[in-house]
Amino acid sequence: MKLSQFNFALTKDQIASEPPKWRDECRLMVLDKNTGEIEHRIFKEIIDYFGKGDTFVLNDTKVFPARLYGKKEKTGADIEVFLLRELNREQRLWDVIVDPARKIRIGNKLYFGEDESLVAEVIDNTTSRGRTLRFLYDGSYEDFKETLFSLGEPPVPKWVKEKVTAQDKEDYQTIFAAHEGAVAAPAAGLHFSRELFNRMILKDINKTFITLHMGIGHFRSVDVEDLSKHKMDSERLIISQETADLINATKRDRHKVLAVGVTVMRGLEAYYTTNDEVIAFDGWTNKFIFPPYRFAIPDAIVSNFHLPCSTMLMSVAAFGGYENVMKAYRTALDEGYKFGPYGDALLII
Repeated sequence: MKLSQFNFALTKDQIASEPPKWRDECRLMVLDKNTGEIEHRIFKEIIDYFGKGDTFVLNDTKVFPARLYGKKEKTGADIEVFLLRELNREQRLWDVIVDPARKIRIGNKLYFGEDESLVAEVIDNTTSRGRTLRFLYDGSYEDFKETLFSLGEPPVPKWVKEKVTAQDKEDYQTIFAAHEGAVAAPAAGLHFSRELFNRMILKDINKTFITLHMGIGHFRSVDVEDLSKHKMDSERLIISQETADLINATKRDRHKVLAVGVTVMRGLEAYYTTNDEVIAFDGWTNKFIFPPYRFAIPDAIVSNFHLPCSTMLMSVAAFGGYENVMKAYRTALDEGYKFGPYGDALLII
């Protein structure tokens, strides 16, 4: 497959800048990957396609307030810092992206907060855009973390909305978020409400969780035409033995496994046995799924509508079939579906 095969025209007004009033009431397109047939539903009706013994697998990563605004020493120039991940707890080291990058040099100090209460020093240039910052803070680690996160805002992508509000702290987080570490929300999981979980219980549909901390790599543009040459950033993946056992039992009993989101799809496909069973795992993965690809674990997936030429679109097309998925996306554009993390969803069965 080539990068250009995943390109299509998408306008700003087709990207949702706000979520629906109720989490589970966005639109849901349903695609049968075998027949190509398309249905139009509401997200909370997703359970109509599943029954007793089926298992929904969700990503319980928790998004942290990764975007900071600060000033450069001496010049007072405005600097945006995007926290990627913590490198060293004791030394307060963080891997970050700085914008504008060209103005920042090793040794520069950056000041955050209206009273400049938090100071960081640039100690390394890790990539062309990336930096390593050491935050200079004398208090306890807990106080430092609280101060750091109080100054940050939810990392809602700028192409979704330029100005983040207090409401985004709730909107850009799943109701089941448990393990902090992501800089992007697992969008398909945003549609699940407590009411929907309760209705799943009534139908004896299982739910279980893996943890995959989404990094900024999901939003990096693919710059090679030959997709086999694209390299994904590594991300932390945790699958417990209990979760692996439930998924494997579901498949052995010939029930369906639904991967909620591309992150779950990638996580389940990262490491499995020759008998197509999930393996408990705690480590890193840079799995990149694009067509053609043989899936071992999920029987169905649900995912939001993604941007042109994105790795997430490529992964969805690998599951649903390239022609089917691109037809579904054309239909979504024609029918006014909304794209992006606050947008509508596509169920592939």
